[in-house]
Amino acid sequence: MKTWLRLPAAIGLLLLSPLPAAAQSDLRMEPYRFRLADGSEIDAERGRFTVPEDRADPRSRRIEIGFVRFRSTSPAPGAPIVYLAGGPGGSGAGTARGPRQPIFLALRQVADVIALDQRGVGLSDAIPPCAAERPLDPSLPLGEATLTAYYRDTLRSCLERWRAAGVSPSGYTTEQSAEDIEDLRRALGAERIDLWAISYGTHLALALMRRHPGSVGRAAFASVEGLGQTVKRPASVDAAFTRIEGAAAPGLTALMRRVHARFDAEPQAFILPAGESGPVTVRADSFVLRMLAGFMAKNPDGIDGLAAAYRALDAGNPDPLAPLIHRFVYAEPLEMSGMAELMDIASGISDPRLAEFREQAGTALLGSALNFPMPQLRGEVTGLDLGDAFRTELAASHPVLLFSGDLDVRTPLEDQAEATAGLSGLHRILVRNGGHDLFEAHPDVPTILVDFFAGRPVTVTELSLPSPAGTP
Repeated sequence: MKTWLRLPAAIGLLLLSPLPAAAQSDLRMEPYRFRLADGSEIDAERGRFTVPEDRADPRSRRIEIGFVRFRSTSPAPGAPIVYLAGGPGGSGAGTARGPRQPIFLALRQVADVIALDQRGVGLSDAIPPCAAERPLDPSLPLGEATLTAYYRDTLRSCLERWRAAGVSPSGYTTEQSAEDIEDLRRALGAERIDLWAISYGTHLALALMRRHPGSVGRAAFASVEGLGQTVKRPASVDAAFTRIEGAAAPGLTALMRRVHARFDAEPQAFILPAGESGPVTVRADSFVLRMLAGFMAKNPDGIDGLAAAYRALDAGNPDPLAPLIHRFVYAEPLEMSGMAELMDIASGISDPRLAEFREQAGTALLGSALNFPMPQLRGEVTGLDLGDAFRTELAASHPVLLFSGDLDVRTPLEDQAEATAGLSGLHRILVRNGGHDLFEAHPDVPTILVDFFAGRPVTVTELSLPSPAGTP
């Protein structure tokens, strides 16, 4: 591990750029009937308050932050538990309607549970979605250069439209979002809050823990993304695929490399579903395959489909992937939410890590595709990058519970170990055969989370899931 990743927390705090606090809270709460998965409803509350869009600009407009609060069933509730969704761009309120809903309800035994929508998302949406002026031209060769140019051109156009609409792009950084959570804590009148987060949500949580260490009590993480890990190391992703191969898919990486080599030697044809002018043929190198592989292998239930798609490609049959390529690349003009793109560009990547990334990408299974459009959009918004002080990994003593999946390709074990090396209060649970989305993956997780946030000892160090299918 590089020494700069282990700077003491005090030095990191000195390097942080201060952001002014929001004005006195204008928190508004109202009754809210929340519909559960079974169709029934429970009493909840919808909350909202405003913050400066850009705390560094005294003339900044104010934007609304929204959340749903589930009141505790305990007669003596603990610190409020705030859920931070991944992405960036995931909705906390939306997550509470999905497969993690039982956990939101179970945690009410301990404290109020807050499903927060981060700035620019859902109940807090303040950026108008922006679409490219036209779909990607299918006559162009489909590869990294074509996609990067399309994303860059679209972002430049969107920045003009957002600014014309009064949006301040410089406000959409993880540090500004962390200050929103601190404002939420103050508005609630809570001495401390506890955090429950996954993926990018852990990145945001770590930023808050650095900026306001006394405001956070406990934190439960899954699939942690460190402050310097917006872009994952290709070699770490390779290691995750090696574990997938050993657990469930012997020969998978050799199969994928063989297909990639053929596509890079000569771009292969995909016939897209017929449109108004009939079927369209596009030619693609391996980049789009590598992108899709990173999404399909996100969780173990996608490994079988991934292996089947590569078997078909190896046999010269591109039909299984053509609908996916059409759907994700050509069906509609690219649409940018603003929040997701700007947050990642702001968190960025350091020069040394970028050099390491490029060196590893040349031989890695997914190359430079896993985190697209990063680092490809790096530096596209002048002055937005938070700098290397922000990307220094956190050293802290907070009690932290971490669930890590050994088959996770989105936040591989190797990168998670680096991200949490400075957390002296860490208790890690390794999830065997686990992928990226771990909170709903094992039936014991809700009970473990309740015990952790209640302050009871958690002694479990390993959970096991069934071995996934996926033999090539």
